[in-house]
Amino acid sequence: MQKTISVIDLRAIRQNALNLRKILGNRFFYAVVKADAYGHGAEEVARAVEDVVDGFCVAIIDEGIALRVAGVSKPVLVFTPPLDKSDADRAAFYSLELTVNSVETAALCGDNLCHIKVNTGMNRSGCNLLELTKVLDAVKADNIISVYSHLYAPENSAESRKQLALFTRAEKIVKARNSNIFGHLSASGGVLRGGEYLLGGARAGILLYGYAPIGFYAKGFTPALKVYARRTQQTQFIGGGIGYNIADKNYGKLSVYRLGYADGFFRGVPLGEKTLCMDAFISNGGEAMKCVLSDADAYARLAGTISYEVLTSVTKRSERVYLR
Repeated sequence: MQKTISVIDLRAIRQNALNLRKILGNRFFYAVVKADAYGHGAEEVARAVEDVVDGFCVAIIDEGIALRVAGVSKPVLVFTPPLDKSDADRAAFYSLELTVNSVETAALCGDNLCHIKVNTGMNRSGCNLLELTKVLDAVKADNIISVYSHLYAPENSAESRKQLALFTRAEKIVKARNSNIFGHLSASGGVLRGGEYLLGGARAGILLYGYAPIGFYAKGFTPALKVYARRTQQTQFIGGGIGYNIADKNYGKLSVYRLGYADGFFRGVPLGEKTLCMDAFISNGGEAMKCVLSDADAYARLAGTISYEVLTSVTKRSERVYLR
């Protein structure tokens, strides 16, 4: 096999989900499986935890449709609001729940079940508090499932408290229209903060896959992904270069592995000698199959990024093998 091999431990993901369920108790628990479950495979992950969670979150309608086609029946919240009537119609056909963030998206929503998104400081999506009443006037109250927002700096107590206070005001306004709704402000960082931030429910993404947001530790959560590369050649160094780099020493025997920056690994982070080529890297090691990623946090530090970007990048051209 010429592809990289991503070994994904669904047992670890399921245990992570059970850990989250223990933290959240009987609150509503959304598993975030957007971006193909952060590179782990959305359909497989959803099926592995569907009996543990209350629903799923995706970024776009197509991701929700893929879950439905795979047989997932739990509620699915689409984070991106509908941009036209076609979006709303497709969501309705596949029983997906829409995000409403404005009067315009409320009008598009029609009879769809929806969640009101409020901007409490992230300034990425959601209506401002002063707009909330007009948004609620434009949507059917009985169709509202929840009101939600997002902590922009969950590691910062002072900033998080400001957001919680603003969100509490928004929740009261929405509950005045429909007393059955619940509020959710926290993703993984808020879940780890715990206590009053758990509200009526929470969404968990990165924790489900064994990692924590910046400023937190994923104690008790297990990473579920390892990526392996296959050796394509062993060669005796004859001088010259190491891939596209001039050699700075006299190497002995070298191994070439089928993995490069086209596979989602970063060119400036060497896995062997020097930098990656597009489809290969060269190493002094001699293993027939080499584990090139087992800790996304450690790799992210070398790359100057975060585990989220690493996880969603390194499995795009990979053959996935699931441990059940």
